[in-house]
Amino acid sequence: MISVDEATARISSAFSPVESESVAIGEAAERVLAEDARARLTQPPAPMSSMDGYAVRAADVAKVPVTLRVIGSSPAGHPFDGRVNSGEAVRIFTGGVVPEGADGIVLQEDTAAEADRVTVNEATRPERHIRMAGLDFKKDQVLLRAGRRLSARDVSLLAAADLDRVTVRRKPRIAIAATGDELSPPGTPRGPGGIVASSGYGLSALVKKWGGEPVDLGILPDTMEAVAAIADRAADADLIVTLGGASVGDHDLIQRALGPRGFALDFWKIAMRPGKPLIFGRLGQTPLLGLPGNPVSTFVCAYLFLRTAIAALLTTDMPLRLLSAKLAAPLAANEKRQDYIRARLTIRDGEYWTEALPVQDSSMLSTLAEADALIVRAPNAPPANIGERVEVLPLFEC
Repeated sequence: MISVDEATARISSAFSPVESESVAIGEAAERVLAEDARARLTQPPAPMSSMDGYAVRAADVAKVPVTLRVIGSSPAGHPFDGRVNSGEAVRIFTGGVVPEGADGIVLQEDTAAEADRVTVNEATRPERHIRMAGLDFKKDQVLLRAGRRLSARDVSLLAAADLDRVTVRRKPRIAIAATGDELSPPGTPRGPGGIVASSGYGLSALVKKWGGEPVDLGILPDTMEAVAAIADRAADADLIVTLGGASVGDHDLIQRALGPRGFALDFWKIAMRPGKPLIFGRLGQTPLLGLPGNPVSTFVCAYLFLRTAIAALLTTDMPLRLLSAKLAAPLAANEKRQDYIRARLTIRDGEYWTEALPVQDSSMLSTLAEADALIVRAPNAPPANIGERVEVLPLFEC
């Protein structure tokens, strides 16, 4: 068995980035930039007022009260075509371009206007209430670097920089095949001993969330022919993921069925719980990740390793966000495998507290759905008491 860290490193190094494509800015959220994004204009393009009031020369209103002649207005989108000279002012509104000659804004509430005259009752200073040209960004400035997953805020920024399209990594195609004679889809008849195939639905949702495109190969029976057919059905995939068939006997089936089709094993078995019987190798040129069939094992291994694989395909960082939490209940000593314990996570007095859920069977989806986090227990960790700190992986985004 190898460690979780070694498995993560070997999986990450096995992938090459997928190609790039151009997408409209309105479709770019949650996509990963394939090249640096540069501004196509300066923002603001000119000095602009951040308040309603009057554009003035600060020197003219250094001593107040003082009365100035109003020579025009500058609402947003309609700049004043002229210059402010000594003793003059221009009525200005939020977002209006500050006219040439003016260097400060007097707030509307600090003035008294009558006809074409305005009396200023409060002094201002140069650049007061003015958003100077380039305050936000300048033309050709790199706004976001390649490898960034675009958030809603990022998309707004790039749109403001006049980018109508961006170059992103295409979505990696993740072929998913469930294996097992006992499996059937939800809502369909099943015979004695049959169970509902459930893990694929959650796995597809995770693939989408992490930036991939799931390709459902369906449920495959436990036959040499069905497993061998994966090589043809997933020929255009960037990664093949199998669910189940990771125990000793089934592992041999994968090797015997896919070996003649070019399958080469990298490693099998990780020193972790749940998820020990994980397979990783390559089917021809395509990496293959064989996840355990128990639903909790499937999820935990996907969270640790499938996430890593997709991040490598997209050339982006998706680091696991470990938190420090205090134990609300004691934990027994751990065995030789790294453990990922389903747990509740709460905040008390500004600190995280965590408590393991009472039953940790790897078949129990109800426990997984109830969990807020996974407590990470190192191999051979000693007993831990209430109040001691442990590391947890939050599940808020899953």
